[in-house]
Amino acid sequence: MPELAAATTEPRDIDGWLATLRGVGYHAPRALATAVFLAMRLQRPLLLEGEPGVGKTELAKALARVLQRPLLRLQCYDGMEQREALYEWNHTAQLLHMRAAQNTSTPEQIEREVYQERYLIRRPLLQALQTPPPGAVLLIDEVDRADEPFEAFLLEYLGEYQVSIPELGTIAAMAPPLTLLTSNRTRDLNDAVKRRCLYQWLDHPDRERELAIVRSQVPQASAALTEQIARFVERLRAQPFANAFQRAPGIAESVEWAKALVALDTLVLDPEVIQDTAGILFKQREDVAALLPMIDQLLEPDVA
Repeated sequence: MPELAAATTEPRDIDGWLATLRGVGYHAPRALATAVFLAMRLQRPLLLEGEPGVGKTELAKALARVLQRPLLRLQCYDGMEQREALYEWNHTAQLLHMRAAQNTSTPEQIEREVYQERYLIRRPLLQALQTPPPGAVLLIDEVDRADEPFEAFLLEYLGEYQVSIPELGTIAAMAPPLTLLTSNRTRDLNDAVKRRCLYQWLDHPDRERELAIVRSQVPQASAALTEQIARFVERLRAQPFANAFQRAPGIAESVEWAKALVALDTLVLDPEVIQDTAGILFKQREDVAALLPMIDQLLEPDVA
């Protein structure tokens, strides 16, 4: 059908990736577009590190839209177990089968029958490996929140795009998933994980890129207001102001702030509206308190 014939294809070069990502609202710096290009060409996982809110998770969503592939997300946390990432058996269904078959099958036959793929509950890693071509986009989000044994478990997948299930053997990818791992650097990752991945550090955007992001995400905001937002947030992240805060606002906060200001019918940033909406930029009471006496300085016009 015409809709399928017009489906988006993988960009052929770095400039193509830059343009295509912009087309879905993601304004990537050239170094990041290069990393994506190489991850696709070399079929390697891509590890993204950076402060919260700089666009790591959003990149995976943008890539799924560009490539028209399903996005599978594994959200990591402390104490995560393999079964939550890979698979677990449907014990209820297995038990029902065993009860139904106990009078007609031998114990050996029942054991073989209950460990079949139809009794598997597939989690994101296994789903990614079993997605038909062209494959899935797999986001392993905030991998630094998991523990070291979980990192060791990931090595087979990251290195060979396969996993081992004791009852079934080795399951290899039907098509290599485009795999992105993100880390907020709450701890250092194991070198074995890093060696299996391409690496890219994501920093806060410069003013022009942030301006483009806010304009694309919040088109209702006036040009003058988006200029003020980009300038104000850029100053928050720069010296001498940055040292006063536990964490500077990320791109996500800039976009959310712009949406809030539009909802308040704000035309021009002023101390009162900044004070009233400071909780969108900062999530710590101490950071909000540190911001308030700086507002007038932050609003001063640029010196030519």
